[in-house]
Amino acid sequence: MPRSLVAIAAIAAAVALAPAPHAAPASGPQYVAPGKSGALFLLSGHGYGHGVGMGQWGAQGYAKQGYTYDQILDAYYPGTTLGQTATTSIRVLLASGKKKLAISSKKPIDVEDGDGIDHTLAAGPTTVTPALKLAVDGGPAQALAPPLTFSPAAGTSLTLGRKYRGRIVVDVPSKKLRAINVLPLQQYLDGVVTAEMPSSWLPAALQAQAVAARSYALASRQAGAPYDVSAGGQAYLGVSAETTAGRQAVGLTDGQVLLYNGSVALTLFSSSTGGWTQSAADAFGAPGRPYLVSVRDPYDSISPWHSWGPVPVTGTTLASALGVVGRVVDATAKHNASHRVKTLKVTSLSQGEQLTDSVGGEAVRSMLGLRSTWFSVGVLSLQPPSPNPVVKPRTRVMLSGVVRGVRGAVVQKSTDGATWTQLRSLTTAGAFQFSVKPKVTTQYRLATPNDAAAPVRIRVRAATLRQ
Repeated sequence: MPRSLVAIAAIAAAVALAPAPHAAPASGPQYVAPGKSGALFLLSGHGYGHGVGMGQWGAQGYAKQGYTYDQILDAYYPGTTLGQTATTSIRVLLASGKKKLAISSKKPIDVEDGDGIDHTLAAGPTTVTPALKLAVDGGPAQALAPPLTFSPAAGTSLTLGRKYRGRIVVDVPSKKLRAINVLPLQQYLDGVVTAEMPSSWLPAALQAQAVAARSYALASRQAGAPYDVSAGGQAYLGVSAETTAGRQAVGLTDGQVLLYNGSVALTLFSSSTGGWTQSAADAFGAPGRPYLVSVRDPYDSISPWHSWGPVPVTGTTLASALGVVGRVVDATAKHNASHRVKTLKVTSLSQGEQLTDSVGGEAVRSMLGLRSTWFSVGVLSLQPPSPNPVVKPRTRVMLSGVVRGVRGAVVQKSTDGATWTQLRSLTTAGAFQFSVKPKVTTQYRLATPNDAAAPVRIRVRAATLRQ
């Protein structure tokens, strides 16, 4: 498999099921953009995560409909077949580039140094530094040859921030500490499955997760690397994440992996697809994978993230987050074949010149903290005349703007900045212009029942009294 997709997958494999940012309710008090924040953009979308491969909420939805785990996997990874792996152990990177590590156990720990000599470390916490000087065998601290392999006594585990099964190997590359957990593949999965998926979910969903997690771990290994996977590639929380339901799912699918053309498939998964998965080619670029194509995910509708938004984003926030020059006045999204935003075209005004920037959908998602790249953009953009001088009372002033992708948009006015009255409704989508003739300094803004953009101020010279 191309290394580029594996590297991306190692970062993007799994998205936790915890609430995401911008968890705005569907209805509630009107959002009012702060003054001088420019146009208001309302982002509404579907799903949570990259959406490639299995959707975890959708898998639970399939299970609720009576589907078995193999049927669930077949729906998300078309063309794959169930097979068996001979791999029984795995190496997991727990820490890297550290100046010190704290390893502990309730019972004495066996330590094998790089020369193959066994030592005994007392129970309790031990601080390891790059010098690898440890008080072993009941004597004073002595420097040991790297790497050091820490093995717990029977029936116990090692703690390195969390409790872990198996052994922990500590090495000193580039004068910094690196810790790798070496353990049976099944025990690794015990610490993954219910870290990725609630243990209360149906067995078929948990079993599908077990096979997907096992396949992903083996397919993402890179030949010649000192470890197979990192703890963050897919959520691995060690002993703390183990549950009876998770262990049962791992045991009932013992050794099972998904195969495509005889090789273990790179079984990406994420929290919620929004109703359609995204192809690997659309998400990460060509060539993609024949089994990671966009397919319908009919039972994702149970996901709390099936639909989300609108998320209000001001023009100043958008410009700052995306590095756009000038005052942002419009934004339009171009979607790929998997419904996700491929690029966001941002229009801004700078020193009287109109500028256009295009930003990738994944970059927008990351910079704005959105749940996914499947989103649409509503626009409430009202622009003052340029220049915008102080005018005489009843002078005709032209205002222009853009309204798109929102319902119930109206123009409002206020002479005191607190009381807003409707001036006119906007029944058509797109660019518009209209004129006003204010008697006194007046603010104008675009609003819907749920959102209001920042106002535009037209300054009016106070009338002079005749002598």
